[in-house]
Amino acid sequence: MCCVKNKETKISNSFCFQQHSCLITACPHLPAAKNIPPYPGPNRMRDCYCTVNLDQEEVFRTKIVEKSLCPFYGEDFYCEIPRSFRHLSFYIFDRDVFRRDSSIGKVAVKKEDLQKYHGKDTWFQLQPVSADSEVQGKVHLELRLSEVITDSGVINHKLATRVLECQGLPIVNGQCDPYAAVSLLGPSRSDAKKTKVKRKTNNPQFEEVFYFEVTRPLSYTKRQFDVEEEDVDKLTLRVDLWNASNLKFGDEFLGGVRVPLRVLGQAGVHDAWYFLQPRENGGKSVKVEELGSLRLNIVYTEDHVFPSEHYTPLRDLLLHSADVGPVSASTAHILGEVCREKQEAAIPLVRLFLHYGKIVPFISAIAHAEINRTQDPNTIFRGNSLTSKCIDETMKLAGMHYLQVTLKPIIDEICTEHKPCEIDPIKLKESENLDTNRENLRHYVDHIFSVITTSGVRCPTVMCDIFFSLRESAATRFQVDPDVRFTAVSSFIFLRFFAPAILSPNLFHLRPHHPDPATSRTLTLISKTIQTLGSLAKSRSACCFFFFFFDALSLSLIALSFLRFMIKRAQGRNRFGMKNFKKRWFRLTNHEFTYHKTKEGPLCSIPIENILAVERLEEESFRMKNMFQVIQPERALYIQANNCVEARDWIDILTKVSQCNRKRLSTYHPSAYLNGHWLCCKMSADTEPGCTPCTGGLPANIQLDIDGDRETERIYSLFSAYMTKLIKMQEACGSKSVYDGPEQEEYSSFVIDDPQETYKTLKLIVSAVQTLEQQHTKYKRDKFKKTKIGSQ
Repeated sequence: MCCVKNKETKISNSFCFQQHSCLITACPHLPAAKNIPPYPGPNRMRDCYCTVNLDQEEVFRTKIVEKSLCPFYGEDFYCEIPRSFRHLSFYIFDRDVFRRDSSIGKVAVKKEDLQKYHGKDTWFQLQPVSADSEVQGKVHLELRLSEVITDSGVINHKLATRVLECQGLPIVNGQCDPYAAVSLLGPSRSDAKKTKVKRKTNNPQFEEVFYFEVTRPLSYTKRQFDVEEEDVDKLTLRVDLWNASNLKFGDEFLGGVRVPLRVLGQAGVHDAWYFLQPRENGGKSVKVEELGSLRLNIVYTEDHVFPSEHYTPLRDLLLHSADVGPVSASTAHILGEVCREKQEAAIPLVRLFLHYGKIVPFISAIAHAEINRTQDPNTIFRGNSLTSKCIDETMKLAGMHYLQVTLKPIIDEICTEHKPCEIDPIKLKESENLDTNRENLRHYVDHIFSVITTSGVRCPTVMCDIFFSLRESAATRFQVDPDVRFTAVSSFIFLRFFAPAILSPNLFHLRPHHPDPATSRTLTLISKTIQTLGSLAKSRSACCFFFFFFDALSLSLIALSFLRFMIKRAQGRNRFGMKNFKKRWFRLTNHEFTYHKTKEGPLCSIPIENILAVERLEEESFRMKNMFQVIQPERALYIQANNCVEARDWIDILTKVSQCNRKRLSTYHPSAYLNGHWLCCKMSADTEPGCTPCTGGLPANIQLDIDGDRETERIYSLFSAYMTKLIKMQEACGSKSVYDGPEQEEYSSFVIDDPQETYKTLKLIVSAVQTLEQQHTKYKRDKFKKTKIGSQ
């Protein structure tokens, strides 16, 4: 199963933000793909993997399933989408013996169609992949029809076609050198003109005008400006975008549009953006049913987030949840009771409480209540309760960097050495020795367990505070069991945090891709052993770990290796110096951030203490996507990541390793300094203080990009979706208040400790949700009235 993250996208209306989040899953019980066409050779099996793309930008890749025509992937991919897009696409690739990838087919779902498949397991027929179908981006055109009087007094009309710019063109073979071909189509017409080629950009600015004569019938003698409809209807403007290629195969088609001249109307002027479309019958004819099919489960949500003051009533109810007695009568706890899955409630709740610095008292309150309801100390937090899901989500957000500095070096070592560790005699290969394998496994387990048990000083403060609260609550509740204060926490730190990261390091950003099958088997054995050791609370190693873990509240960095290939802008400061973009290897450790021409020897080294801020760079600076800036005392280094997800990851990790620097900036320039001034604020001095506040964050060893209003909007959406259950819970409160007898079976699914207090909270929730529903209804009605078809 695979998951992607992405960010909010502003829409033109200043009243709200529009955000999209997407969860894509493959069915856990059936193959993710079936009936893949066999390989044309003696070995008919294929080694297939699947990619997830926003349009044509790859943001996730599954593992390779070897020797199968019905591969099962079983991966979840969650992402918050950081930009606008037209299609969510899935590609099936085959890796052949020469390690070259060939595409088998694809599934492309339009953004507006995602709701059709929301939360449903669906088989999609694979479609053929061809250059003519790989179209994305849009073009801005301006058409103007003007009349010209010749020397003989005859009135002719000319069409002025202005090709202004394009946005979001695809990258072809690592580059994009676009130009536009403009033609006027009609009876006996073949006019064709071309723009200049714009090099190395997928957002070209053309600003070129082409003139075409619109032939009028001889009987046309009207002096006033009036285009005859029957003549205009016969003419169509065609604009095709091409990528200029140096290859012998010719230029690549990027997409085109056809605009009938009847859009000019009586005014004779038309200005609009158009999405590029594929050519008709441009690709090879392939029978779709021969390509196989792909099974997906797509969960897509789109939130309209209002200004902060609209959420004050609901947000206040949520943030005061820890102070409500009993906590089961609080707004946050009620959300967990009415949601179908605790996970969907836990995600926005944790992010909201983290954003406002109230996650520790909230989790402490719900954990204390759950422990008091537990009868057997051996079953503490063993179920999928709201408490366990909230702690899992907190560890995922606050502890990602902790995993990086703790586990990444040893995981890299395991994936590099490829030492056999199989201890099942049935699965043992002929060339392997059981004793040697057992010793290899013991060595890895000892190393990892030692690293974990001495990592307490690096654990984020917020995690330490939560676990300390769990320990104290468990020890108070079960005073006869001296080990319960350890077992209450070991289920989280070992079974739910370290063990899953070892088992699937790619999902925790410890490895860029899935490990090979042999290494994956090794990691599975290590993960199972760590879980077993972690459950032995009476062991000396575990007690040593917890002693350090609970007494250490500060995060200290150890060596971190993070290597990627990206594009950077040269830092030459000479007036006539070269400032072109170059590909470099970038490496991050706990001491420095460096880039290299090869993997050996850095060209430039930036000490971590010299990083004053790490922020996104506006696309308009160099008309390049996925750029960010590493700001130093004297200059900024501009870097382009390979995709939007990788850019976010770099910003996140660089911010975390430099967040304790004493001289971190509070403001920055979101655009570049070019041609003697800052593009954002137009100030001429390159030492001018920033014009925009730096990205804020939390002080407790975590730097998270969280929008509190967006999370409150998500919680409102959940309450709105489960309004029927809210009403039923109100009925349950009334039933428990009136009838002093056994609980009615229809209400037994709700935890209600205090019916009167719970009823009061429910009444406030319903009121706040209904108010927000009215505001959403009004916004959508106004937006529908203002929407103009054909506009950008």
